[in-house]
Amino acid sequence: MTEFTPGSIALNRTLPLWYQVSQSLRASILGRPQDAPLRLPTENDLAAHYGVSVLTIRQALKPLVEEGLISRHRRRGTFIEPGARRAAPIRLLGSVDAIVAQQSGMRTTLLGHGRGPVPPELADYFPGLPEAAWYRRLRYDASGEPTNWAENHVLCGTGDRIDPGDLERWPMTKVLKDRLGVRISRITDTVEARLADLLTAELLQVPLLSPILHYTGVTYDESSRVVDVARIHYRGDRFSFSVTLEAD
Repeated sequence: MTEFTPGSIALNRTLPLWYQVSQSLRASILGRPQDAPLRLPTENDLAAHYGVSVLTIRQALKPLVEEGLISRHRRRGTFIEPGARRAAPIRLLGSVDAIVAQQSGMRTTLLGHGRGPVPPELADYFPGLPEAAWYRRLRYDASGEPTNWAENHVLCGTGDRIDPGDLERWPMTKVLKDRLGVRISRITDTVEARLADLLTAELLQVPLLSPILHYTGVTYDESSRVVDVARIHYRGDRFSFSVTLEAD
């Protein structure tokens, strides 16, 4: 029988090894393709795959059994439960209107807003500007479970005109475009894998160092000036990454 192949991670010594292996297996199971095999490798094979002991593998598998993601059968092996939820895709489509449509429809709570220094990692987007307006929001799915949280940094002159209440009803892109009349020329997107820090783990109700998808969207106006930088942290067990390219 063909076996499921989990992803690999670089283990560190600051957290228990079993915890890191368990998180890696959880992410691989929840992000698996539709037609992926359900049988996991043996304990010995998993130990060799991660470079840890068989005891560590047994510790790592235990919470996955308790969560109902896998089941273990004497003499038969360990299997992914067919009902284990796979990740929904983040789709990056080819127009501003398509992006707005994708972001709409989630219940959103505004966590806070104000002015503050431009974070050093965003300084290149706001050259020479000491401050930017910032907004933090938490989004929920239809069942009320938090799925992602977003932090936007906006040019102060533009941010000062935003009604915070609008951000609980509409995506930032729609507010900029339709409420403030910003002429958006393009949005550049970057998606990368990260591990949940303390704030993200708390907001999204996931374990520390859980896998997340980190999205950065940079919005430019018609003069090619950056007006907004959005950083969105998606739960890795709820989303995958998908890109649609339209033919000319």
